[in-house]
Amino acid sequence: MDAGKIARIGSGKQASTQRKGRKLWQYCAGTLALMGTLSLAGCYGPPLSTREKGTLIGGAVGAGGGALIGSSVGSPGAGAVIGGLVGAGSGYLIGNQMQNREWYGDYGGGYGGGYGGGYGGYGGYGRHGGRDDD
Repeated sequence: MDAGKIARIGSGKQASTQRKGRKLWQYCAGTLALMGTLSLAGCYGPPLSTREKGTLIGGAVGAGGGALIGSSVGSPGAGAVIGGLVGAGSGYLIGNQMQNREWYGDYGGGYGGGYGGGYGGYGGYGRHGGRDDD
């Protein structure tokens, strides 16, 4: 091999490495821009309700617990997905109950609760189809 051929091979490898470096830089810059956009978009809107907070916290705790349990079995990804779904569902149910108590308080306001029972709770109608003394 002569020196010119070796120099061309070396410069070709260097150019290939530079192209890969630029592509990696563009990929990282695009990813950072996307993450920044999504994080700012997540801040827009009204504050989370109690139901939404319960769902979010339940999903995060469930995903963490599922990943821990799944890693002991050998599949942390599947454990995190299953745990996240179960946790989000449980968090939704708990948050929904808490939000309903915030809205309606101890008065019920619906079926069987409130000021004397029945649908809506305003009188003697509704519970047994007639008066309260039935």
